Amino acid sequence: MEFKADALLLRAVDYGENDKIATLLTADRGKISASLKGVKKAGAKLRFAAQPFCFAEYVFASRGSRNTVTSAALYDGFYPLCEDVARYYAAAVVADACDKLALEGMQAGQLLIAAVTALRGLCTDDPLALVKFLLSALAFAGYPVETGACPACGLVPSGRMRFSFADGAFFCDGCLPDAVPASESTFSALRAARGGGTATADGTVRALRLLGAYFARQVGAELPALGEYLRILRADGESA
Repeated sequence: MEFKADALLLRAVDYGENDKIATLLTADRGKISASLKGVKKAGAKLRFAAQPFCFAEYVFASRGSRNTVTSAALYDGFYPLCEDVARYYAAAVVADACDKLALEGMQAGQLLIAAVTALRGLCTDDPLALVKFLLSALAFAGYPVETGACPACGLVPSGRMRFSFADGAFFCDGCLPDAVPASESTFSALRAARGGGTATADGTVRALRLLGAYFARQVGAELPALGEYLRILRADGESA
């Protein structure tokens, strides 16, 4: 059986001397594993289809539970992501989160759109691209982060505030004093990612740390590339 799917390559591992096994995200079939034969050979026709973050229309030949990519038409290779180490690790966070959230056979159109949008944003140095993606990915997984009024008193938190991992929401400092302390810059960056206000560089970093911790807590899996990305941002800031 043959089928087509718009797919984003999440990862590819070597298999044998010339092949790779790819993990791809699709809208209607969720996560797919497929072999890419001969792509390690110089001049291989499908070499591009095994590159990191490739977004293409893939054609698969399916036999039982095994899929083989027979052709592909490129939509976007997101090549700038592999030309800068910070961009690369940010994109790796996107791919890793998708890999951890998507399942075989699930409807994942929302996640695929969020991932492709994020990669495009990273290519143009949108400072909030990764924040926007993690918010969308967490919502897709059923763990939305609320950035509106305090659930306890109905006022928008300001100054010192708290974040509840159980509720996925920000509370005024006095409304839930046992929750995790959170800064106003974190809250502002998350709101800015949704089109409400402005974000500082420090607030964006703090927001990413919070989202990474929330992802790990709710999904039960770390995002190692996020730690490396934040380390690079910190090093760049110190050298500036």
